[in-house]
Amino acid sequence: MSDIFTLTPDEGDGGEPTPQKKRRRRRSKPVIALITLASVLVGVIVIVGVVGGVYASRLANSFNDNATKIEQAFPEESTRPAPAPDGAMNILLMGSDSRADATTIDDASSSDQRTDSMMLVHVDADRENVYVMSIMRDLYVPIPGHGSNKINAAFAYGGSPLTVQTVEQLLGVRIDHVAIIDFEGFKGMTTALGGVDVFSPQAFSTGPYSYVAGLNKLEGDAALAFVRERHAFADADFTRVKNQQAFVKGLANTILSRSTLTDPGKISAFVTAMSPYLTVDKEFDVGTIASLGVSLRSIDGSKMHFFTIPTAGTGSIGGQSIVNVDQTGVDAVKAALANDSLNTLPISQ
Repeated sequence: MSDIFTLTPDEGDGGEPTPQKKRRRRRSKPVIALITLASVLVGVIVIVGVVGGVYASRLANSFNDNATKIEQAFPEESTRPAPAPDGAMNILLMGSDSRADATTIDDASSSDQRTDSMMLVHVDADRENVYVMSIMRDLYVPIPGHGSNKINAAFAYGGSPLTVQTVEQLLGVRIDHVAIIDFEGFKGMTTALGGVDVFSPQAFSTGPYSYVAGLNKLEGDAALAFVRERHAFADADFTRVKNQQAFVKGLANTILSRSTLTDPGKISAFVTAMSPYLTVDKEFDVGTIASLGVSLRSIDGSKMHFFTIPTAGTGSIGGQSIVNVDQTGVDAVKAALANDSLNTLPISQ
């Protein structure tokens, strides 16, 4: 079996994109924010679909009222792929630290903002599975109107519209919705859930935190340390990525568990903690969330599949480290996305 679709560690993470203005590095944990959002977004949608009635309406309205809306999230229609004819949905997730110092993100097009990570969430047409594909921040790709650069430079050059256009050009499919998360909401989310049960294949320690081999209940700073640590392991990033996957699965299972779905207080606390740190396109509103939630009511953690866009090692251009595209592998992903057949790819869990 090919290993090009297995979840791989962040490669080529050095260097910054090269738009005109240098950005200050602020408090941002992009990888954690993005893997959290991948589970959170599905969880909120399914919660709204499952609990139903007036309470679901209140939750949806809380989400809609507190999440920031992007007025201009997409590029010109003439540049875009056609919508999927079969009802499959693609959501682009991005991690940004722009809200840490209260800069506006209403149109997500200011050049003083950047995104450090991104994922594509593909919801298949029959709503039986959700696929989450990580896109390496240093992936070297063509950016419309700006030549080739790291993919995270697209947000700095042209905000959400140019980032969407870049990803649509790379993958050949239409992005239906956009969501951006700020890391500051992470601690509150895990605390609101009463912690997340995560399985670790080995015992290790990092800073003041120690983890046993087996099940660990994680929240707040301890959860953050678990998914960030790599120096404690002989294979560094490889174990870190496995731990991130384990955490995401644990988070998804916690969000979608009976103990969460039957606890109005916990659900309300979770949505309240998460929504102020989330920015979405203006069409991703209450009605869309409720409709998608109902259609995904059978989803659980076992039906969320995580993998990384195929890459071909690292390199250096102009003194910046980059990640090269595995074009053969990406072409296979493009075909599978177009045909809603990601289940045919050798995705390793």
